[in-house]
Amino acid sequence: MTFFPTAFVLFVLAWLAAGPASAQLFETKAKQAYLVEADTGTVLFAKNENDPVPPASLAKLMTMEVVFNAIKSGRLTLDDEYQVSENAWRTGGAVSGGSTMFAEIHSSIALRDLIQGVIIQSANDGCIVIAEGMAGSEDNFARLMTERARKLGLEHSVFGNSTGLPDETSKVTMRDLVLLARHIYQDYPEFYHYYSQEDFTWNKIRQRNRNPLLGLDIGVDGLKTGFTEASGYAIVSSIQRDGKRLFLAMSGLESQNERREEARKILEWGIRSFERKPLFKEGEVVATASVYGGEGALPLKAKGPIDIFLPLTNPDRLVARVRYSWPLKAPVEEGDHVGDLYIYIGDTLSREEPLYAARSVKKGPIHQQALDALIELVQFWN
Repeated sequence: MTFFPTAFVLFVLAWLAAGPASAQLFETKAKQAYLVEADTGTVLFAKNENDPVPPASLAKLMTMEVVFNAIKSGRLTLDDEYQVSENAWRTGGAVSGGSTMFAEIHSSIALRDLIQGVIIQSANDGCIVIAEGMAGSEDNFARLMTERARKLGLEHSVFGNSTGLPDETSKVTMRDLVLLARHIYQDYPEFYHYYSQEDFTWNKIRQRNRNPLLGLDIGVDGLKTGFTEASGYAIVSSIQRDGKRLFLAMSGLESQNERREEARKILEWGIRSFERKPLFKEGEVVATASVYGGEGALPLKAKGPIDIFLPLTNPDRLVARVRYSWPLKAPVEEGDHVGDLYIYIGDTLSREEPLYAARSVKKGPIHQQALDALIELVQFWN
């Protein structure tokens, strides 16, 4: 849908005090960061969230999404077994010097164990075994990952392999990673518990979960860490506490300690500093739009109620803009997607919500159409 700058309604919710705009309510050393409340999708913090960076081991979130989707659709089962090829053993096994589950060459491993190896031990060999078993090769599996990412709305992410090992084509953004993590939590609850599992033993070697936030007892229950020389230390995390769940992705940190502390600080800030507020009830009219050649104004509403999480101490004003393509032309059918609601807190776009026609609008009489044509002509020449 194309939006024109003259075709939007701007209003400020009266129950919030107006004040000067502010870029952010929180500061972090991370070069990129994105923090979202899970239920409403409210953006609590955003910093360079659309910058592309190498995914490192965070790519394994996408690897697992492909696996979870295949199991949920019935194409795979947890009892399926895959063989460890020489390529998987050399590229991702103990001889590679990277993260591994120490899978033995030519052995067969059940998918349930490979999943635990990948999630808990960040096993590169486990990823490659899965990729080769599901798609014949890692290249084929990487294409599946990117295709699946597009279906999920991850607009900027590209995957060149299943592991996140250095690859010229691979890139992700913090926005995409939060969208992916939230999707995994919401769509695969039967598998999400693996991300908080404390340890896993394979080949008689016990390894602890690599997520440094799990042991802090602050409510974190996932998801993944990563590191590359190019982009520094990164993490995708989720916290559940005080009736709230938040998802965080951040990158560009200089050390493991800095990653742990910056992630902990922003997650706890998000939990403590926001409260849920209702903006519109289910079925409530959000705004009205004029319809070219139609009878009367068109009420717009969302599919359900609209809530948002607001800062407890907020000097900024909350602004909601409704935009629709002008002019809307009759006839319009009830339920048509005709506009969108954009909610800002300060400079941050915190919530987007599609708006739909609350009723049908038929073409008006000839004199109404003529009047609207004149108005459109005047608007065009001005």
